[in-house]
Amino acid sequence: MIRKFVALSGTAVLLGSLSALGCTASGVGDPCTPESEYKPDFPGFSQKEVNVESGSFQCQTRVCLVNHFQGRTTCPYGNTDKACKIPGTAEGSAPVSVPVAPSCVNRNAAKSVYCSCRCADVAGRTDDGANYCKCGDGFTCTQLVTAIETAERGLTGAYCIKAGTTYSDTDDSCLKCDSTKNDCGSVTGR
Repeated sequence: MIRKFVALSGTAVLLGSLSALGCTASGVGDPCTPESEYKPDFPGFSQKEVNVESGSFQCQTRVCLVNHFQGRTTCPYGNTDKACKIPGTAEGSAPVSVPVAPSCVNRNAAKSVYCSCRCADVAGRTDDGANYCKCGDGFTCTQLVTAIETAERGLTGAYCIKAGTTYSDTDDSCLKCDSTKNDCGSVTGR
């Protein structure tokens, strides 16, 4: 079972306002750091879930998408060999207080966490009166959020994701990022 988790850092009013403006795909693919990562007790995301953070001020689209990503974008190797820290703080000054799993090489932050926008409703339609974006080159419009556990139904539907990064429930394998190989890069820019 895939658990859908939706972080509503903004308000539904803000999302509605952006929809009314006809938000374009400008900024889709830009890196973003989910708000949850600013909490010291946040253990990270699960590869089996999708997180749509509406109202993200880091994104022109106001949507930071976490598409089947494991761990924290700011700590790709987990905190087994060194401490993870709260984004934007000096080394050692604000450590994460819980264990964090390493990210997966095949679903690292560059492939799975970035600014996105809603490109179709849950039925795949764009003619229901709401405004949707068009996915640019290198992105596909893919159904990600079929149900939400809250009353915010306006976040269900399809989002622009990087081409070739569709997640399959049958392949939930995770080759964990290894700091000795530097196979998930650095956290610069996050």
